[in-house]
Amino acid sequence: MNKSVEDLPLLDDFKKLSDENISEFREKGHTLVKEVLSADEIAVYRPIIVDAADKYNTEKRKMEDRDTYGKAFLQIMNLWKNDEDVKRFVLAKRMAKIAADLMGVENVRLYHDQALFKEPGGGPTPWHQDQYYWPIDTHNTITMWMPLVDIDIDMGMLTFASRSFTEGSVFNFEISDESESAYQNYVEDHGFEISRAKTMKAGDATWHRGFTMHHANGNNSVKMREVMTVIYLADGARVSPYKNDWQKSDHKKWLMDVPIGELIDSELNPKLL
Repeated sequence: MNKSVEDLPLLDDFKKLSDENISEFREKGHTLVKEVLSADEIAVYRPIIVDAADKYNTEKRKMEDRDTYGKAFLQIMNLWKNDEDVKRFVLAKRMAKIAADLMGVENVRLYHDQALFKEPGGGPTPWHQDQYYWPIDTHNTITMWMPLVDIDIDMGMLTFASRSFTEGSVFNFEISDESESAYQNYVEDHGFEISRAKTMKAGDATWHRGFTMHHANGNNSVKMREVMTVIYLADGARVSPYKNDWQKSDHKKWLMDVPIGELIDSELNPKLL
């Protein structure tokens, strides 16, 4: 990019949410907010994020040599620590305020960002709950999932089991064939409404709670499904004891080994408002 960081759109103004978005999120555990970024803004930030994701992507295996998780998407994390331009996007107050307003909290901290690029022919993302991985003592966690290009169902749209977050942590499964089968049966047995958008414009974003069950189909198109995500947690959350080895790993990787029981406030988890 030829632009300097100072020339990039700031994204620190606040967007007023509709009552429908807030009530849907609090009732169902997910909602779609349109035009979080304008067409002009996403046109500037898309190549920045795509270039950074390409630069820091470490997945070099052919599709046929990967497991189910590896086929689901290219996953490139914490881009904000490696790229000043992406940092401006990830720490933006506009998205942080939406996260806070949806959860009904005063302030949020960053957990981490991740680019999730589903390649043409990429496999499905199995059913799972994000917070399985997180050693955090609050249910006030939220993921923003923003496509950088226009997408439709054929590209692997995020799909939610509405109201499933009320169950809390259900299975001790990582994202896998096992989680796909177990959650699919659980969702069917409990009669959760299945919800997904038919299309999303670049710059739209879905928001879901850490315990909202969700999955995505494979990418049956010829285009890359480029998605940037940012995970937020309510300010005041503390580190919880590990429930699995993944949470132990996350404690070190994203929380900088802040002692169990202490406030989450490391330099990797800045307060955003």
